[in-house]
Amino acid sequence: MTHAAQVPTPYEAAASAAATLAELTGVERHDIALVLGSGWLPAVDALGEATAEIDTTDLPGFSAAAVAGHSGKIRSIRSGDKNLLVFLSRTHYYEGKGVAAVVHPVRTAAAAGCSAIVLTNGCGGLKEGWQPGQPVLISDHINLTGTSPIVGANFVDLTDLYSPRLRAMCKEVDGTLDEGVYVQFPGPHYETPAEVRMAGSMGGHLVGMSTTLEAIAAREAGMEVLGISLVTNLAAGLSGEPLNHEEVLEAGRAAASRMGGLLSQVVARI
Repeated sequence: MTHAAQVPTPYEAAASAAATLAELTGVERHDIALVLGSGWLPAVDALGEATAEIDTTDLPGFSAAAVAGHSGKIRSIRSGDKNLLVFLSRTHYYEGKGVAAVVHPVRTAAAAGCSAIVLTNGCGGLKEGWQPGQPVLISDHINLTGTSPIVGANFVDLTDLYSPRLRAMCKEVDGTLDEGVYVQFPGPHYETPAEVRMAGSMGGHLVGMSTTLEAIAAREAGMEVLGISLVTNLAAGLSGEPLNHEEVLEAGRAAASRMGGLLSQVVARI
């Protein structure tokens, strides 16, 4: 009688990806992970010298980047005395690969030794006075995907999910930084003006299609979480203009050097 092969748990899959990562990069243990969202790519060069760069598909459980502005690479960077693990793309929930695929990089980073993670994204901004190209710290989130990366009856506390310590550190580096509540919609369509108004009346300031599920998985894994949104456009209905993805990438390119400088200084202090 034959038995079907045992499917690995998400945590076993992450451990196996972390082992392959150590082998391919020659770095036994990483300290801090960064996930770079739409438009953040140019910021990575400011972080330090890349000691290795691999394709995401070289690691078990990862799939190729599916979105313009995301590079399907993972870079290992030496910054001061720390090894940074930088994901130059992410899997979005709207790609339909399931929530475990969305948070697999986060779990891999935890299995690789990372104690902190910086999650970045490009998003729509709701607050008056915010300009495209402006970075905003995430203080809290509202997850409208209707799902969770956590399996079973494991009740993870999300109070202070976005580390007050790391946010304070960012403000020491750049006192002009504002912060706000990030609202994740499932996507991939942009939010309607009515949905944007709903997000605002719920207490949201930033709207996008990523980050919250990764943050929950990072907290479950015991990592300290820093979230930074790049306001790439005013949310639907606020500017009177239609939304497009190219605008998102353009705002990212324009803000890249500021973002790189901010990230490199913050990472040095974590």
